[in-house]
Amino acid sequence: MSLNFDPRRIRSWVYRLPLFTRVFAAIAFVFLVTYYLVPWFGPWASLFPNEVALTSMHRLNTYPFLHLGVFHFLLNVSALVPLLERFEAEFGTLITLALFTGPFSTLPGGIYVLLEKFVFRTNVGVAGSSIWGFLLMASESIKHWRANPTFDIVGIKIPTWSYPCAVCLLCSILFPGWASLTGHACGLLIGYLWGLGYIRFLTPPEKILRWVEGKLNLLGRLPHYVSVDQKTFGRYGVLPSTSSQRATNLGAGIHMRSGGQRLGP
Repeated sequence: MSLNFDPRRIRSWVYRLPLFTRVFAAIAFVFLVTYYLVPWFGPWASLFPNEVALTSMHRLNTYPFLHLGVFHFLLNVSALVPLLERFEAEFGTLITLALFTGPFSTLPGGIYVLLEKFVFRTNVGVAGSSIWGFLLMASESIKHWRANPTFDIVGIKIPTWSYPCAVCLLCSILFPGWASLTGHACGLLIGYLWGLGYIRFLTPPEKILRWVEGKLNLLGRLPHYVSVDQKTFGRYGVLPSTSSQRATNLGAGIHMRSGGQRLGP
């Protein structure tokens, strides 16, 4: 069996990535360059539990964009982009923007801070977008679990929703000084809650978002923008990862050191 590698397909997929996914990758790259050029930027943007206060709440939003080296950046971004692209294609650009710059950053980050500060009593700084990767992986696993509750491994039935937990443990074993079991577990928790529908109320009202879309003519002005109703995908057509069946359905209705490095004691 021969494997045919066609760079044109990859180039087409990258070219047609949705808007927020592109913006995330661009901001993460800017953060990476700034991390190398500005000595104080890394500690400023990282999530240190003891440094989170009313005057430094930005840490709960900046840490997923910061990567502590080229390898950290490539590993996290390459793993997250396909999951993020799928999420944005399903929910739209505005909802994705609201969630990932809001509760999908602050909730797992806040839980991590509380655990590290008051339970484990440590002050380990963390950074990296793998927190979002595990969040989305957990959310996707709930979809698969509803369709196929279990899968077999040598005759043992394993719950489908559990595979992100196995990946989390494996990362902690393979990268004991990098991957944060606590941080990744916080991402998994929020992802499971989202997949099960318990925190869907965090989504901004679609009626308001549709009004904003129409008022600002976002579909007409922004390339690669995905509408809230998921029927239209900006000026460049339907996203390539969206199959015709899926489009029909939509139209009808590692210590969070996270693959990264230790920043604190």
